[in-house]
Amino acid sequence: MMMHMPRVALEIKSVGLYDLILQDVQKIMGKERVKEIEVLNVISEHPEILEDYKQINVEYNLSNIHIRDIDAEHLKNEDLLLAQKINQNLAQLRELEKYTLDFEQSSTLVIIFSIEFIVLFSVQYFIILLNLKEWQWELYSLFATSIAFAWWYAKSVGQKYERNNETFQSLYTETEAMIEQLDATGAISKADLVIADCDEHV
Repeated sequence: MMMHMPRVALEIKSVGLYDLILQDVQKIMGKERVKEIEVLNVISEHPEILEDYKQINVEYNLSNIHIRDIDAEHLKNEDLLLAQKINQNLAQLRELEKYTLDFEQSSTLVIIFSIEFIVLFSVQYFIILLNLKEWQWELYSLFATSIAFAWWYAKSVGQKYERNNETFQSLYTETEAMIEQLDATGAISKADLVIADCDEHV
């Protein structure tokens, strides 16, 4: 896993952004004051806690990949090529992270529903307030058309989320294995790549 779990536990315990998750942890523990090690234990026993943490990060454009790019200047041959590939993968993973959020909970779907509400309100406005009852069926047809378009667009974007999420999961596994490979040969130290603090929380 390319997440630094001590950082996860510390952020859940001390950063206001994760207050709702902390409340869930406190409820599970049955007490108000929890230690970071206790948060880690809860995460290991309740994976949904970690999923909530990851979801919040994606929503706020914070990365769940706590690994920095490899400084490949000292590497040669196959190690250099592998490090460059890892760095490319990490950049792609960060781009694809937004698609790991459930589409049903994404801002895109919220925007689609908001637009449909505005269209419906506009239809009612034209019919009632502007006294255009003779045009009501045309206006309702327009609204029905907008619903059909919104359904098509939502389905299309949902499929995009699904495809990109599959790509993300595959690339994540591949990148993790490559990092472990370089770490095992001593070409790099995975521990040195860990981003233990998030600047956005400082």
